[in-house]
Amino acid sequence: MGGFFAGLLGWGKDVPVLDDEAWQAAMGLPVFDGLNPEEIDRLRELAGKLLADKAFNGAGDAEVDTGMATVIAAFAALPVLNLGYGWYEGWNEIVVYPGEFLYDGEQMDEAGVVHHVRHARSGESWEGGPMVLSWQDVQHSGLGEGYNVVIHEFAHKLDMRNGNANGRPPLHSGMSPEEWAHDWQTAYDDFCRRVDGGEETLIDPYAAESPAEFFAVLSECFFEAPDVLHQVYPAVYGQLQRFYLQDPLARHFSGDQ
Repeated sequence: MGGFFAGLLGWGKDVPVLDDEAWQAAMGLPVFDGLNPEEIDRLRELAGKLLADKAFNGAGDAEVDTGMATVIAAFAALPVLNLGYGWYEGWNEIVVYPGEFLYDGEQMDEAGVVHHVRHARSGESWEGGPMVLSWQDVQHSGLGEGYNVVIHEFAHKLDMRNGNANGRPPLHSGMSPEEWAHDWQTAYDDFCRRVDGGEETLIDPYAAESPAEFFAVLSECFFEAPDVLHQVYPAVYGQLQRFYLQDPLARHFSGDQ
């Protein structure tokens, strides 16, 4: 996809338009399979709102152009297709590095102990603050292989709508917090046991890092490889189906017909 990017450093709110060529290329990716014309129109409208609302800035010698921003916005719009753009309000900036970037800071573990960490990351989100993405990893997203760094980081933003990311975003009316907690904790405990036991898993082992990462990684899987998530943790798939108000498994299946 990178061949048609013009390289406009610091592209942001003053040019809230989609690049048509980048948009069409994105719509050809497996993650968007099965969307009907009305849904694609709605997706494009949401992507346009994201481009108008967020400043896209390059870092680490990255140059962000309208094509790159369009691809990011297309991925980001998918989780809120039936939720509405309001779920993404309250923060202003997306920073794009050319590849993985170095994170140097503090991180609290499940026991409440704060550790100093320094390692490479492909994405990062702060409550009320910016989102950081690796463009190299964005280019590896959308292929139907269970990986999507944009959806991952935007899932964190959804999770943060009611405070720190903890794997429990604001639930809709009619959703049971008790059932949510039971289904997610059961799956998380099982997954951690499998990872700790050295098993090969169909889902990225990084999901065992914390309940917040479990939610973000399984959100990626929900949209990118719904058959895998439904096979491994059907109860969690059902919870995400009710939360995102979408059924990617049915959509992808219909797209194969």
